[in-house]
Amino acid sequence: MSEHPATLARVGSLDLTWAGGGPVEGPVDERDADGYADLRTYATIGDGRTIALVARDGRIDWLPLPDVSSVAAFGALLDAENGGNIGLCPTTAFSAGRRYVPGTNVLETTFTTATGSVRVTDSLNTGVAGRLPWAELGRRIEGVDGEVELRAEVAPGTFFNQASPWVHSTVHGKVLRVDGLTLAVRTLADAGVEVDDRRIGATFRTSPGSRHLLGLVATEREALTLVEPEAIDEGIDRTVANWRAWSGTFSWDGPWQPAVERSAMVLKQLIYAPTGALAAAATTSLPESLAGGKNWDYRFAWIRDTAYALTALFRFGVREETHSAISWLLRTMREFSDEPAVFYTLGGGLATDQPTQRDSPGWRGLGPVVRGNGARDQLQLGVFGDVFSIVQLYVDHGNVLDDESGRLLTLIADRACDRWRSRDSGMWELPELQHFTTSKLGCWQALHQAAHLSEIGQLPGSADRWRSEAEEIRAWVDRHAWSEELGGYEWYPGSGKLDASILLHAISGFDRGERMSATLDAVRRELGAGPHLYRYSGAADEEGVFVACSYWMVSALQLVGREQEAAELMEELMAAPNDVGLLAEMIEPESGAFLGNLPQALSHLALLNAAITVHTGNR
Repeated sequence: MSEHPATLARVGSLDLTWAGGGPVEGPVDERDADGYADLRTYATIGDGRTIALVARDGRIDWLPLPDVSSVAAFGALLDAENGGNIGLCPTTAFSAGRRYVPGTNVLETTFTTATGSVRVTDSLNTGVAGRLPWAELGRRIEGVDGEVELRAEVAPGTFFNQASPWVHSTVHGKVLRVDGLTLAVRTLADAGVEVDDRRIGATFRTSPGSRHLLGLVATEREALTLVEPEAIDEGIDRTVANWRAWSGTFSWDGPWQPAVERSAMVLKQLIYAPTGALAAAATTSLPESLAGGKNWDYRFAWIRDTAYALTALFRFGVREETHSAISWLLRTMREFSDEPAVFYTLGGGLATDQPTQRDSPGWRGLGPVVRGNGARDQLQLGVFGDVFSIVQLYVDHGNVLDDESGRLLTLIADRACDRWRSRDSGMWELPELQHFTTSKLGCWQALHQAAHLSEIGQLPGSADRWRSEAEEIRAWVDRHAWSEELGGYEWYPGSGKLDASILLHAISGFDRGERMSATLDAVRRELGAGPHLYRYSGAADEEGVFVACSYWMVSALQLVGREQEAAELMEELMAAPNDVGLLAEMIEPESGAFLGNLPQALSHLALLNAAITVHTGNR
């Protein structure tokens, strides 16, 4: 760990906040003495199967292969010394500006030195008909003016000290191997390639109009196609066209257009194309606190995130991803249980392995590094509401359920009738079981929507029973969860504390009246930090502000009739994303530093739904 803890909250000398999609140019000084970059410095590229994190200095510090949930072959994000990276930058001092190619998830970075400037275009390439059967990274290098020398290095890591990479000689040249991966470096118009036992480097020299390439192709436990570098370069243009074809299917004519469209593009990156599942984030083990210790693996599909994603995607008129997501969810639930799990693997299975710690220091020494997530065994009653929110959205947008899914959902609604009286871990996945208010409201939401689905002929169960039990839950909340002392709904009866997830039940429609409006004021007083919110009472001592909560507040204010406050808060929150529009799970409110895993689906989903709610005036 660094011996300079004061540097942990630094975010460099440049203000890396959202500027409406235009490049923020300036010096690159976000790495500390140990080689870790500020989390706010990262952009992402993806291909529908995995996601890479690219720092402003051109170094890829995170790239799991072949899947986003795989162990990272390039994992310097969590282990600067042994994690591995793919570096590409000028050999002399430089400044950098970057943006996404409009309408795409292809990244464009311009490096400027004393002798000239060069543009690097980064893409995880896709094929003619979707995903390629191998992973393909293309890094196009174009001379803009003057002359610039760049140094590239492809250095796989040690799989968090579980394996050793090596260079292997073949009849067609050198390849890199680590564990079951085979990787080939492909270059175009290089000025020299150097190979040692564990890495491959290259030098490039640019002039005005010159074009070069650093490419990488990879497979896991299968033969490797050695794609010609010219074909990788062509693949970058094809990938730009593929992204634009997708982004062209939706449009946004409301306010905050650049942030809304970028959040939609991030969401698309996080959808795991082989199944349609939505990854909660692209990373594991990034700390929620500068004190360390609160590190989780988010490379799973939470039912909650899927529900919010469908809310946004339906509003954009996106059909294929919404159908894939609901089909994946219902198929997975049918296979494993008549009660929904908190989350599933991206491949559509139960997370069966216990979380394990890896022998690595973690980002800036703030471990532990973990694989797996212990919330898999928790009871979280809120997932009942999330499931029915997904299904109601699907049906209300003109679609129908099959008989088998209808029978499954009837069983789940009946389970909610019985389970709502239980203590659970709550939305925040805490170890102490309580009668959390919003857990009860998740069951209210499930039963309210199940009754609606039954009445329109989509479920075979008893709407009368479900409506009766929903009213019983409402009465319980009115009797036990309202606190005159707090002036709002409390976290759980007798706690004397507040919980920002109550905002979701202005959105669900449980209460949009005086009590909810008063609760919003209480939450802002006790949990607020500038425009942001902590998750619950006492969280300020443990972690950063939770980005999604801030955008939930925007939606809640709009829905209780406080439209001007909602719009003003949304404007303030436009400073939350980084310079290319990405959001992490949390923010350290004093410095603006990103905390937690990124990019975080829930943060981007909350932004999208807040923008839509304010623009349309309703959910």
